[in-house]
Amino acid sequence: MAPKRPSDAHDPDGPDDDASGRLGETVGVRFGGRAGKAGGRTARTGGVGPKPEDDLPVITPRDLMGDAAAPSAPPRRRRPARAAPRRASVLRRLLGLGLRVIVYSAVAVGVLVWAGRWVTPPITYYMTLEAARLGTIQQSWVALPAVAQVAARSVVAAEDANFCLHGGFDMAELRRAIAGGAQRGASTISQQVAKNVFLWPDRSWLRKALEAVLTPVIELTWTKARILEVYLNVAEFDTGVFGIEAAAQHHFGVSARGLSAGQAALLAAVLPDPKGRSAVRPSPFVRTRASQIQAGAALIAQDGRAACFAP
Repeated sequence: MAPKRPSDAHDPDGPDDDASGRLGETVGVRFGGRAGKAGGRTARTGGVGPKPEDDLPVITPRDLMGDAAAPSAPPRRRRPARAAPRRASVLRRLLGLGLRVIVYSAVAVGVLVWAGRWVTPPITYYMTLEAARLGTIQQSWVALPAVAQVAARSVVAAEDANFCLHGGFDMAELRRAIAGGAQRGASTISQQVAKNVFLWPDRSWLRKALEAVLTPVIELTWTKARILEVYLNVAEFDTGVFGIEAAAQHHFGVSARGLSAGQAALLAAVLPDPKGRSAVRPSPFVRTRASQIQAGAALIAQDGRAACFAP
């Protein structure tokens, strides 16, 4: 019988293959997967192979505790909606609304001015204020043909000698007023109609601007005779006395048709300051001014500047 080789002999002090295998499996269970199995295989092969610490994975708290130990990512913040587009939309709407208001107002005023060519204004804003202040006013409407021509010419000579020549603004008179330091008025009869009929009497840049817009519209839609007719019926000739008819009856006891040249000149002389001047008790200044107006009325009758409202 062949003798056994020393490697085949049982060494009681050497490693037990079964025990080593079981130890490797135990390590594999504890440390997971490959390390334990590798340990088992190493034990079976008699300890030949990589060292266990070289093949073991790094164990982290996350491996032991699971996903609960992992720090949660902060929630993503929603970006607030940008307010600029919304503000721009609001501004566009407001701009559109303002534009519509301007357009509708312009159309309404245009229709009102156009209707004024035929419709008699029953009362003006200033008349309403004076009626509330005084309790009553005197005013009686009269057509232009029922007014003495000398009275119409006297008013034109006193207030706007070039009435028939301009289109609403007397630029030559305006330049003279500016050169004189604005000590004299330069408003034409057309401008005064725009103010007296459609606006308010207070002096302000807004009123002046609206007056400058309305005056050309009146000139384009009304005749010169209609402009003068309306002016003669809304102008104030004394405190609470409006219109040439009421003034003729109040001061001289006659109708507007029966006014003489001297009476008409006195009435025209008080127009710039009806509360401070009197046609029945004229001051020396008013008498001098009435004489100038009477001469001016005769002059515009001769040179054709009264042709636009002549019968």
